[in-house]
Amino acid sequence: MAVTDFLSLDIKDKRVLIREDLNVPITDGRVSSDARLLAALPTIQHAVSGGAKVIVMSHLGRPQEGVPIGEQPEFSLLPVAERLQSLSGLSVEVVAEYLDGFVPGGADVTLLENVRINVGESQNDEKLSTRIAALCDIYVMDAFATAHRAQASTAGVIPFAPIACAGPLLKAELDALESALSEPARPMIALVGGSKVSTKLAVLESLGQKVDQLVVGGGIANTFLAATGVDVGKSLCETDMLDFAASLLGTVDIPLPTDVVVSNELNADAESRLCHVNDIQPDEMIVDIGPDTIEVLRRHIGVAGTILWNGPVGVFEIDRFGQGTEQITFAIASSSAFSVAGGGDTLAAIDKYGAKGGISYISTGGGAFLEFVEGKSLPAVTALTQRTKEANIE
Repeated sequence: MAVTDFLSLDIKDKRVLIREDLNVPITDGRVSSDARLLAALPTIQHAVSGGAKVIVMSHLGRPQEGVPIGEQPEFSLLPVAERLQSLSGLSVEVVAEYLDGFVPGGADVTLLENVRINVGESQNDEKLSTRIAALCDIYVMDAFATAHRAQASTAGVIPFAPIACAGPLLKAELDALESALSEPARPMIALVGGSKVSTKLAVLESLGQKVDQLVVGGGIANTFLAATGVDVGKSLCETDMLDFAASLLGTVDIPLPTDVVVSNELNADAESRLCHVNDIQPDEMIVDIGPDTIEVLRRHIGVAGTILWNGPVGVFEIDRFGQGTEQITFAIASSSAFSVAGGGDTLAAIDKYGAKGGISYISTGGGAFLEFVEGKSLPAVTALTQRTKEANIE
């Protein structure tokens, strides 16, 4: 994808504004997961070491637009600034009032307060976009996880910034996904888990045309089992999606579970048992896949050339029901295939089982990851491509 590469630019003494995704979980006023911060740090450190005047902006949660951060402090980026300092050794200052310009305080990095409190951010307001663009000499879009949102701080600012480019994190995401989807090593397997078929309908349809094998897990698998006539008891199942599931089963190789772990309740103390899918009782729900199914999926994963993974295969948040997700995670991590994993639950599983080192590329995006897989254009990427095209014409 033709976009200007941040790493190719002369940035010394330039005001470099980097849009990162620092939307991290915060518990009791402290950042509880460093994953997104660690992903963003190389870009920030490159800007600092290159002699730029570094400004970083991000959102955090869903604050109310137009309401000062002092009235909704739970959405402040102050805890993020503190953690960034700790992880990087750089000094980080937070600036709350910046849209009309500001005087840096001398820190290595200036972190602008939550962009989502700015009126017009979610509507991609042009006036707000131009005010943001005026803060910089170079705008760096590095937040893949927000690239599917046409907002003022993502896509909106790009046409108005003096120079607009893609940061290394964004570029790496795009390169990895294009590699997996455009010219995949065969056989290509996609593993799509989650609770509902309806939320991943377009992804399943799109992948069905690209992959050699489509593995479904979690509540999605329940719907596909039901489409074959299996009584899934009180498992999560979308009956209005049965026709779609049956149709996809007729066109794509989808290995469905043959044995499952079932329980009456979703809690760690509930009784559970292993059974064949045809022996599920009306008051039971599927909470994990069984050893026979795990072994079949392990064999498929073992011979794959490319693996695209989004979503767990069971209720892995409860340790007793996480055997399937754990074993599949290890199978993907130990595979010689080029593997790309994305989505919040997927990343949580990788972290839980310590398998990060075995995955070829871990995407920081959730919705953006899925929309890219669907084949949709990501507004921020489209805007960057257009700016690069215009620059080359000139």
